[in-house]
Amino acid sequence: MMPFRYIPVYGETMSEAQSLDRLIQIWNRQPEIQDNVVAWHIEPERPASWTEIPERISNELRRSLQLSGIDHLYSHQSEAFRLAEAGKHFVVTTGTASGKTLCYNLPVLNQLIKNPDTRALYIFPTKALTQDQLDGVKRLLNGLKTKPGAFVYDGDTPVSLRSKVRGAARLILTNPDMAHISILPHHTLWADFFRNLQYIIIDEIHTYRGVFGSHLANLMRRIRRVASFYGAHPQFFMTSATIGNPRQLAERLIEKPVEVISQDGSPRGARNLILYNPPVVVPDLGIRRGASVEAIRLAGDLLSYHVQTILFTRTRRGVEIILRNMREQQSEHKSHIRGYRSGYLAGERRSIEQDLRTGQAMAVVATNALELGIDIGGLDAAILVGYPGTIAGTRQQSGRAGRRSGSALAVLVASASPLDQFLMKHPEYIFDQSPEQALIDPDNLLILLAHLRCAAFELPFHKGEGFGSSPPALIDSLLGVMEQSEELHYSNEKYYWSADQYPANHISLRTTSESPVLLQAEMENGRMVTVGEVDDASSRWMVHPNAIYIHQGREFEVMDLDLDRHLAVMKPVDVDYYTEAVQKVTIELIDLLKHSPVMGGMKYYGEILVTGQVIGFRRLRWGTMEVIGEGDLDLPPTALRTMAFWLALDEEIIATLRENGKWNNDPNVYGPNWERQRRLARERDQYTCQACGLVEQNQAHHVHHKKPFRTFAGYAEANQLANLITLCPACHQRAEQAIRMRSGLAGLGYVVHHLAPLFLMCDISDLGLDFDVKSPLAGGRPAVAIYDMVPAGIGLSERLYDIQEQLLADAYSLVKDCECRDGCPSCVGPAGENGVGGKSESLALLRFMIGEYDG
Repeated sequence: MMPFRYIPVYGETMSEAQSLDRLIQIWNRQPEIQDNVVAWHIEPERPASWTEIPERISNELRRSLQLSGIDHLYSHQSEAFRLAEAGKHFVVTTGTASGKTLCYNLPVLNQLIKNPDTRALYIFPTKALTQDQLDGVKRLLNGLKTKPGAFVYDGDTPVSLRSKVRGAARLILTNPDMAHISILPHHTLWADFFRNLQYIIIDEIHTYRGVFGSHLANLMRRIRRVASFYGAHPQFFMTSATIGNPRQLAERLIEKPVEVISQDGSPRGARNLILYNPPVVVPDLGIRRGASVEAIRLAGDLLSYHVQTILFTRTRRGVEIILRNMREQQSEHKSHIRGYRSGYLAGERRSIEQDLRTGQAMAVVATNALELGIDIGGLDAAILVGYPGTIAGTRQQSGRAGRRSGSALAVLVASASPLDQFLMKHPEYIFDQSPEQALIDPDNLLILLAHLRCAAFELPFHKGEGFGSSPPALIDSLLGVMEQSEELHYSNEKYYWSADQYPANHISLRTTSESPVLLQAEMENGRMVTVGEVDDASSRWMVHPNAIYIHQGREFEVMDLDLDRHLAVMKPVDVDYYTEAVQKVTIELIDLLKHSPVMGGMKYYGEILVTGQVIGFRRLRWGTMEVIGEGDLDLPPTALRTMAFWLALDEEIIATLRENGKWNNDPNVYGPNWERQRRLARERDQYTCQACGLVEQNQAHHVHHKKPFRTFAGYAEANQLANLITLCPACHQRAEQAIRMRSGLAGLGYVVHHLAPLFLMCDISDLGLDFDVKSPLAGGRPAVAIYDMVPAGIGLSERLYDIQEQLLADAYSLVKDCECRDGCPSCVGPAGENGVGGKSESLALLRFMIGEYDG
């Protein structure tokens, strides 16, 4: 599609229209925009609520504030200073660009000035944010006669400077990973710092959820334990985006009572937040124009007005796809459009940040790596390509626009996913409330054990000693297990670390897997270049052999994946396709923990074993997503022992649905001529898979109905040779996945799986889905299961067990209100070109499960 361009109206010239305000006026009266606008929410300008600078602020810091243009404080900044002076732990949850940083900088710097022994530790979720916040601290320090030493200590700090930093720093800015792998294991080198540690700042705590948050909570246990060893008991100051449970999350992270500061006293210019739903292009199938296509169209318009813009997308692959297409469509701006995501090397990211600040980059396509408060200048517009996954993330990403002054614009372009479409029909979830809660589980056994190993390395454990809120009896039993495995030595009522390895080196705080997979590319000159890295769990589907990996808009083909060496070797290529992995999954029940009757069946919560294996991949053409090739893979399977929530259907429901023609999960009866037709089809196709060319060997190939069997009135018509094709088992499985007939059970699973993240503050990739007409989790009855994609679980599926009624009610509302005829990507899943949708069957199931079935 050609990029959208402004057409001058009412005799205007382009030079008169080069402003965001003018563009907003044009969009307001342009049918191509307005026809797709679901809601246009304008947050009015808000005056500041000012307070005087507290008297207890030192004169020197007061002068420094005045030199920075600060002669009053916002009301929430004063409240933070009051709580700090009272010795309270607090979390600030005011809006984006509201001056949250000063809420902790003010009390910390004031005490650093007054007491030369005071030390403070600042923890930020990313290295980029750490570097950025150092600049803010230095601006305040510049006005002081005696400047307390403030230094960044992270993986980019040269080894030659680290001892100097340890000796000179009174304020350390770092990230959780560096505290975990470098500071705590070597705490004896930091003895003076820990002895005088008075403050710990944890910024952006809403990012610490799930696995990362569970790790951070244990990291805080270790920091408090080491600080206590040196006689220090630090005070915690935290900040967060708006979430449903800021106090609960903060208190779980530090295991202390926490005060919440939520009343925002900062001023705000007018902000426009548009919910934009791409038009339906295939009405019967409910197919909408792609979110990325529409986002690029809108971004082209903004670039025409020279409006500096950020586009947020949810995945690393999404960044590269949009970046590539934007550069192709906006060729005149090609050199000023950048990408930004994890996996880029540090030097690349710093360069992009600098180009955004200077205006050299007019547009950047980013993941949530730029969602946080990194200073990237005065961006005026933000386009969110699909719902970011959380309301907190939506507000953070929207807030990246207009951080300086004047009007701001944020556009949420909906994808076809059920969650995005639900929000288009219920914009109040975006504007009026935050139902999601950030969930963590510090006592997840896998994570807890990992940090116990690290803590034992740092300091011996006394028998009977607890670890944070984990009871001493549990800790003693876990330490005993480690003693039996000879990781610990028990002597004189203490457990000492005795293993050779350095435990922190083998633990990633971002995942539950260990070493990441390094990505190396062999360039044209034969030189090997490190392009980036991916975590071990993602490597099997992202960088499997023959995968196309995209970096900064450039394609690389993976030549080899060595899981033992944690290395993927690639080469640059120029191709018109990308790849998508195909995975096979099986489920087993380990332990049933809870169950309860619900409308139409039972709900369950328990422990399961998920075995997954990447068995192949597809090649998909850019733009059209046409499958142009397939390949088989034989990667080793992975086993995930985790927690799950599942719904099982009563036989009475199934019988009623079957009687009313609303149950299509029963096995096909292919008729008396099936074996003959099957044999004739294989003979005709010369016993060769018609997809990949594999010839039969020891096992007969499968015969597949091109058009699903159930769509015919009888077996004779369905089994005609013209409707049959020979496929090998692997290709048959992929064909079934591609065009299989949707069922009510599959539709139920699809919509519930896609809606669940709204209530969990997680990504859909954090949840696995399984639906089975004869589920091993339900004694052979039909069931839909959703499980945590984390070993031992982190509470996501248990939360779904608790909110099952609300989840199903919202799922029913979404499917009922969807405008498609018989299933689409926005409700129960696509019917497929030759498939039959399962919308009516899914609606019947949902009606049963919310108590409204009337036949």
